[in-house]
Amino acid sequence: MANLVIVESPAKASTIKGYLGSTYKVVASKGHVRDLPKSTLGVNIESGFEPHYINISGKGDIIRQLKKEAKGAKKIFLATDPDREGEAISWHLATALGIPQDAKCRVSFNEITKGAIKDAIKHPRAIDIDLVNSQQARRILDRIVGYKLSPFLWKTVKSGLSAGRVQSVATRMIVEREEEIRRFEPKEYWSLDAKLQTASGVGLTAAFWGDEKGKIKLENEAQTMAVVRALGESPFRVSVYKKAQRSKHPAPPFITSTMQQEASRKLGFQSQRIMKVAQELYEGINLGAAYGGVQGLITYMRTDSLRVSEGAQQAALALIAETFGEAYVPKAPRVYKSRANAQDAHEAIRPSDVTIRPGQIKKMLTADQYKLYKLIWERFVASQMSSAVLDTISIDMTCQGYLFRAAGYSVRFRGYLAAYENAAGEEVEEDEMKQMQMPQLSEGEMLQLLALDKGQHFTEPPARYNDASLIKMLEESGIGRPSTYTTIITTIIARSYVKREGKSLVPTPLGEITTRLMKEHFPDIVDEKFTAHMEERLDNIEQGGTTSRQVLEQFYGGFSRALEAAAEYAAQHQVEIPPEESPYTCENCGGPMVYKNGRFGRFLACGNYPTCKTTKRIDKSGAPVNKEDSRPELAGFPCEVCGADMVVRKGKYGTFYACSNYPKCKFTKQKPNETGVPCPVCGARVVTKYSRGKRLFYSCERYPDCDFSSWDMPLAEKCPDCGQTLYYRKGKKLVVCKNKDCQYQREQEWDAGE
Repeated sequence: MANLVIVESPAKASTIKGYLGSTYKVVASKGHVRDLPKSTLGVNIESGFEPHYINISGKGDIIRQLKKEAKGAKKIFLATDPDREGEAISWHLATALGIPQDAKCRVSFNEITKGAIKDAIKHPRAIDIDLVNSQQARRILDRIVGYKLSPFLWKTVKSGLSAGRVQSVATRMIVEREEEIRRFEPKEYWSLDAKLQTASGVGLTAAFWGDEKGKIKLENEAQTMAVVRALGESPFRVSVYKKAQRSKHPAPPFITSTMQQEASRKLGFQSQRIMKVAQELYEGINLGAAYGGVQGLITYMRTDSLRVSEGAQQAALALIAETFGEAYVPKAPRVYKSRANAQDAHEAIRPSDVTIRPGQIKKMLTADQYKLYKLIWERFVASQMSSAVLDTISIDMTCQGYLFRAAGYSVRFRGYLAAYENAAGEEVEEDEMKQMQMPQLSEGEMLQLLALDKGQHFTEPPARYNDASLIKMLEESGIGRPSTYTTIITTIIARSYVKREGKSLVPTPLGEITTRLMKEHFPDIVDEKFTAHMEERLDNIEQGGTTSRQVLEQFYGGFSRALEAAAEYAAQHQVEIPPEESPYTCENCGGPMVYKNGRFGRFLACGNYPTCKTTKRIDKSGAPVNKEDSRPELAGFPCEVCGADMVVRKGKYGTFYACSNYPKCKFTKQKPNETGVPCPVCGARVVTKYSRGKRLFYSCERYPDCDFSSWDMPLAEKCPDCGQTLYYRKGKKLVVCKNKDCQYQREQEWDAGE
């Protein structure tokens, strides 16, 4: 009788199975198995906000399989992710499988390595109900806001809209930044640089600063020319020559937000792509026998803690000494302090085994995996290294009562810069200080003026948010948590409140109108401080300081009153969404084309509708698609009914063939998908088809000349016991022999034929 370990992800299951051996069976729940129903609120507000959970549609087979495995298991371990969501999944699994709430069945680990997994299995604990209650409170809050607010938006804006608690705040940030950009009025300013030369012929550039009274801003050309005329060709005198040393400290190891910011800045990845790759690195990569097979390469990637375990730190220091030398090892191990409102549930994001260098395993990783692992590895190693030492020089020069300044530095000792350079957020002494060699001067020394370079400039508006800057703002405002940042961005884009323009996040007219209505009628929902305070209260539930019922009751009182007032407004007002402008003109009437949303997504329509009803399909960039470019692919054979060309179409159940004379002729034909497996009857190819009930089955491509068909997929390999054909039974994850008298079968985890 084996022990049963339940994880969330199939990829993680295969990794952990390799560590635990044959006495353990590892299966995946594939995320949540129970949730609130989609069709109703699912929360009994009158009975203390009691949630009503049901099995998630489509998870019935998984639950039945888990129950079957649990019934025959010696011991059950719930090994879902080490956060609120993972704790809630374990709680739902325990409920579905009939495991007592106080049973010590929960195991958690920060990294998927052999040592961490085996240690976690040795120290199971009971499910942390405070963590579960915190997740439930968040889920119920979001469900109440979504289900109660959405009808208001349906009545005032348009049907089908959905409002989210945290997503509404993020949308407001993007909308208000856009409004700030529109209001921005550029201001003129001028720069003035002096090109100088020492007596020995060494060149030097100094920037205008002001005079003996203080700093002066050159706001126009007249002001700048007055300084130029006063200077003439007079020599400059060195009034201050200051040399110093400065230590430049490394940035801390990554947390979720800084990893997303740095990967966006350095690698150009969007947040969803970053977290997908990080998940793959966490769950495990097959590195071959030299590295022990499948190995989790990084620690858990949803964290706001800067804490590093002593073992990982000592391993990093040993690697630094070996690779760079003892001088690069700090006198005392570095300790970084997390933010005040950090949950601090996990370590910082770091390599699980720092001795596995990125270059050594590059061939085993995809390009994205390699780039992100290299970034995480270098950042962590650098965070444990000695500070860089810089020689800094600042020079003040005067001429005709005006002061010019030059500043620069050179690197005396590279320190952590030997491993990782140019991290966003590192301290910088002055904006004008650059890495450069400065000449050796003495106070009172005279410099010759070679030229004065003046330039006109205008102030720039604030930049639009991108994924990285929005996540940084959300973190600084205390909105959301590491596990929710990516979901927030993907949700507001999916709901068409925000769109991407290059890397920038830009509000749509729908997003702007919805934000205005929310600010007018539900100011608390879109208020940054209110949302941040709610996050703190959810953290307080996790720590056992308050109950979910108290938090929900306090929220719902004011929210229900706002709902009543909003309902009165909705009964009398309907808001019209202005069309989204495009740079294209109508080919028929010359009018402006605008973007609209329909059943099948965005499209271009003539702005003179209904006078002109021209419409155009668009590509991903929003550009119109010509009819010639959008013509369907020819199938290469005629219609069996009318003789017209058959074309390739895509539908709900995949690709199929259809008559090009549609709708006059509605003849269609399935397009079989090859499996690469020979037919066990005639040797031709086996293809996939769908029955009338849309159930997948397997058939010979020569049907009806060959009548082979099967619900189970035939395999190219033969039974090792009797030599007959083997079949894969997808529903039971089994490979069985066609010969009924042969008992051969084995478990198989891959999903063939999908």
